Amino acid sequence: MTTRILLYLAHAIDHLALLIFAAAVSAIARDFGMARWEDLMPYATGAFVMFGIASLPAGHLGDLWGRRAMMLIFYFGMGLSLLVVALTRSPWQMALALTVMGAFSAIYHPVGIPMLFQQGKKAGAVIGVNGLIGNLGIAFAALLTGVLIELAGWRAAFAVPGALSIMVGLAFARVVPREGGAPAARRGARALHVDHRTAVRVFAVLTCTTTLGSMLFNFTTNGNGELLRERTSEITSDPAMLGVLLAIVYALASIAQVIVGRLIDRYPIKRIFAPIVAGQVVCFLLAARADGWWFYAFAIAYMTFVFGAIPFTDAIIARFVDDSMRSRVAGLRLAVSFGFSSLAVWALGPFVKASGFSALLYTMAGIAAGTLLAVTFLPSRDPEPSSVNP
Repeated sequence: MTTRILLYLAHAIDHLALLIFAAAVSAIARDFGMARWEDLMPYATGAFVMFGIASLPAGHLGDLWGRRAMMLIFYFGMGLSLLVVALTRSPWQMALALTVMGAFSAIYHPVGIPMLFQQGKKAGAVIGVNGLIGNLGIAFAALLTGVLIELAGWRAAFAVPGALSIMVGLAFARVVPREGGAPAARRGARALHVDHRTAVRVFAVLTCTTTLGSMLFNFTTNGNGELLRERTSEITSDPAMLGVLLAIVYALASIAQVIVGRLIDRYPIKRIFAPIVAGQVVCFLLAARADGWWFYAFAIAYMTFVFGAIPFTDAIIARFVDDSMRSRVAGLRLAVSFGFSSLAVWALGPFVKASGFSALLYTMAGIAAGTLLAVTFLPSRDPEPSSVNP
């Protein structure tokens, strides 16, 4: 149980760290002497590129070397790199430090999530709770960053989570026992009970849906702060208030992952996945025309559906892939989806500067529609899942 709690905290730290920059970008831009936050946003691209690309070697090492050792590298690497980000003095120094942090952040999903599956029997329930904790990290990023900017400046917003990551890492090293051997040395029953054609189709659908879903995740979580500032300008009068409102959005939306996780354990994936993605399309279209409290309500709604779509790919890996190779499969999936979708972070500032937030919301509705089309190609019935390896 203690191991599971520390892994949940790692997920929160991972997402919190990746979103501090987006929450603090206006304050950082002013400190660096830049006129517009949009001009600074592309400098964060390296973090998200590495978050995707570095997942592949992280997953490989997790299976072949050991997951406990890789998680220790995660905790201490994240902590030290966040402290370095807090010391940067220029946009390019910031870009380099964020890129290094992104490489360490890539470790958690292909290593920590398969490690979690070893701790619980129902994959959907574990994924749901883990998703909730991770997204509360996103909410806490908005809240903590806003408060720390008000009290101590943007540098403290990076330094405090950095120190927290190191402390959790020390606890992990102390209480989590060493592994008996690398996961790749342990063999369980074959988990994917489908024919070759179906397996290829499912992998193609997953590649498409995870890539498009990751683009929506990056567009929303990196853009929501400034989007909320623009659409609710009469409400969000200071960074702390903006952080509170944004934290409420993420906290409420995060509950969806727990509900979806439990549904995954009971129903075929396609039956749940399609309505959730359809909800994204509707909510993005409604948000594009809204302002004030109406926009705030639609922001909660579209983030609920964005977060609600996250558990599906991890659930399929848990259900159909043997534990001896889960980290490598997860790493490959993340490298493809997040590697490509990191372009959303690079494009966000220039796109909004040129076309505005309404165009961005309509674009996100189009991306969600493409995801919905891909989901229709999933099999109507899931293959029989294997038991989770101990």
